[in-house]
Amino acid sequence: MILKKPFYVYPQVLLLLGLLCLSNCFADTTASIYWQGSWQQGSLLLGQVKPNHTVSHAGEQIQTTTDGYFLFGLGRNAQGLSTFVVGSPNGSEIKRQYKIAERDYQIQTVEGVPQRTVEPPASQLQRIRSDSVMVGKARQAVTSDTDFLNGFIKPLVGPRTGVYGSQRVYNGVPKSPHYGVDYAAPTGTDVRAPASGIVRLAHRDLFYSGGTLVVDHGHGLTSTFLHLSDIVVAEGSRVERGEIIAKVGSTGRATGPHLDWRMNWRNVRVDPELVLQALPAK
Repeated sequence: MILKKPFYVYPQVLLLLGLLCLSNCFADTTASIYWQGSWQQGSLLLGQVKPNHTVSHAGEQIQTTTDGYFLFGLGRNAQGLSTFVVGSPNGSEIKRQYKIAERDYQIQTVEGVPQRTVEPPASQLQRIRSDSVMVGKARQAVTSDTDFLNGFIKPLVGPRTGVYGSQRVYNGVPKSPHYGVDYAAPTGTDVRAPASGIVRLAHRDLFYSGGTLVVDHGHGLTSTFLHLSDIVVAEGSRVERGEIIAKVGSTGRATGPHLDWRMNWRNVRVDPELVLQALPAK
């Protein structure tokens, strides 16, 4: 009898494979869910269930593609356990829970901001409300488009001067947290589409955000670009990843030229930097 040499995998190889997947993806075979991303506040996760299966959260069914892909966003202050129910075609259901890791957020003091944008006069309140409604409406579309599946790039390369979640203090007055990532760049610097999508809003002068652009990447995921000096695409047009869509500026509530890039999954504000980690461009 001939004894075959046993197959042996070096421990170093197993460790490397484990590290490669641990940071960004894991499979929950019990519930037939695959996740890409990290379970922490501000994160966007890409999930996948088997075709013809459903997935719901807090009693609401989440939109899936024909291949079972879906998005899920965690807000800045999300806490505790996140519960999902996966339904199979035969009617059976499996419930799974995931622990959300909390983050430590910075406090950022910003001086020299136009005082009227810190404590706006009563004459501007109606405009501010109207602006908010306009931006909210632009983010409402939940289409079956799947541009997000091809991944994201940075809209520009520059020093990072602001991060997601930081508590902002403008001219000594505490204000709402910052929900984007800021990149410093000279006025007129090209801003490129981080992923393909449809332009839902192109407005040159909102009270707080100045030149503002909203791009829809499908399934309720949008990118918003603030403080622009120029917008070179039109509402309703399609843009491709890497295409020039706007120019950096310092319009609205800003102390100098920079790009403020924000992302929403439906009404949940997510961290663009975590999106870049979870869904890198293919």
